[in-house]
Amino acid sequence: MPRPARLLFGNTDRVPDLTYATGLFIPDDFAWFRSPGGETFALLGPLEIDRARRTATVDTCLDLEEEKIRLGLTKAPHPKVLAAILRANGIRAAEVPASFPVGLFRDLQRTGIRLRPVPDPFFPERMKKSPLELRHLAQALRAAEAGLHRAGEVLRAAKIGPRQILRWGGSVLTSERLRIEMESACLRDGALAKDTIVAGGIQACDPHERGSGPLRAHQAIILDIFPRDPRTGYFGDLTRTVVKGRPSEALEQMHATVSSGQKRILRQLRPGLNGQKAQDELRDFFRDRGYPTEIRRGRWTGFFHGVGHGLGLEIHEAPRFAVPKLPAGAVITVEPGLYIPGVGGVRIEDVVYLTGHGHRRLTRFPGVWQIR
Repeated sequence: MPRPARLLFGNTDRVPDLTYATGLFIPDDFAWFRSPGGETFALLGPLEIDRARRTATVDTCLDLEEEKIRLGLTKAPHPKVLAAILRANGIRAAEVPASFPVGLFRDLQRTGIRLRPVPDPFFPERMKKSPLELRHLAQALRAAEAGLHRAGEVLRAAKIGPRQILRWGGSVLTSERLRIEMESACLRDGALAKDTIVAGGIQACDPHERGSGPLRAHQAIILDIFPRDPRTGYFGDLTRTVVKGRPSEALEQMHATVSSGQKRILRQLRPGLNGQKAQDELRDFFRDRGYPTEIRRGRWTGFFHGVGHGLGLEIHEAPRFAVPKLPAGAVITVEPGLYIPGVGGVRIEDVVYLTGHGHRRLTRFPGVWQIR
């Protein structure tokens, strides 16, 4: 029975599904489509066509300019050309992702090509990682670990100065300086990291605060790094929370509670687990230990994000942890956290692969907390 035709359009930075479908990394917009008979095509310009014909994982690579000449459409607008190429390959209707460009959607519809948006994920099979994908993810995770290792080196070498401000290399150690050191370590390991989180003190109460300014002793510092390996497109993701010096009793208890919460999730993690139920139970676990999730004085406090997310060609991809049934073959993060204004924030993140009957941890970095 013929499968529905499918169509993707964009560049591989914006549309990771294109990399998954073609194996290519292309900064300019291009089209991928699959015919009802299952044949796959990539439609590219002259700058990319030779490389694509050597390396793309599709059945046929079409040169856009050659197709314009063949169809007598050298001066036609792009949607009309694309529609003609689709028809020439037996496609008059196609499924597209929900994020398909709305302007192109409209223009193709006007040419008579019927398009049907389908919900994410466009390729559900992306959730099940192949052995090759697992190797790619492992490479990216080693780079993330290199970044955190460098952070530990810098913090161990740092001195506590006046007003508890950390100093390193003859000047104040800021979030910005430590971020550069971490991202440089990733680069030396072959991966590109950006927007790395180095958030200390009250900044750590905001889960996605990047962090800025001087870092201080005896306060929690969240280090969250998620580099992408440009050779493969796959991401790593790893978080540790550390204290340079001596944490307060309140911070010590928070860290112990988050660590216990992560272990609680890992003990039960397997394919088929009801992730939503496990996440709700973890929130109850934190509440019972004195950390309710609530809005207090206009700010969220407690555990107010998800346990984790899928990891692969996107830093956040399907499946989210909080689904009714976690699928075998998925790679997901496990990253519980607690955030208490006036005290600080603690998050611990590792990455696991859901095997046939349980899980295998892919991250190797130790559970560092206190740095002297």
